[in-house]
Amino acid sequence: MESRTVDTHELIGTLRSIVEGGNEVRLTVTGSSMAPLLIHKRDSVILGPVDRPLRRGDIVMYERPNGDNVLHRIRRVSDEGLYIIGDGQSETEGPLESSCVWAIAKKICRKGKWISPGDAWWTFFSTVWLWVIPARRKIMTLAGKIGI
Repeated sequence: MESRTVDTHELIGTLRSIVEGGNEVRLTVTGSSMAPLLIHKRDSVILGPVDRPLRRGDIVMYERPNGDNVLHRIRRVSDEGLYIIGDGQSETEGPLESSCVWAIAKKICRKGKWISPGDAWWTFFSTVWLWVIPARRKIMTLAGKIGI
């Protein structure tokens, strides 16, 4: 397979244009902030236009004020804005304006299997995993020790 290096900002700009044009794109996950659900360079996500009001549990691609683009989950929606957190993190970011969100995850490919909203893993991470934020590090450490 041929490999090509591209500028990250150029790539994100192209993906954003595609999504804002009403289409979906598939993006391989890089980084560890969405672990344990999404693993670096193993899993991918289908991103599409935001076609409904954003809500707790949604996985979204958003642009930070410094220009970085990040894939994280909405922890809370309030009058002040969105509060967002990675599944592998314990610190919440926000409030952020909803206008910084430019795509929403339509489905993910985890370990080669497609997961959509309503599936068991999707529901677990969009509900239960958000409730155990203070205990996440301990849970992940224990899971690693027992080989999950």
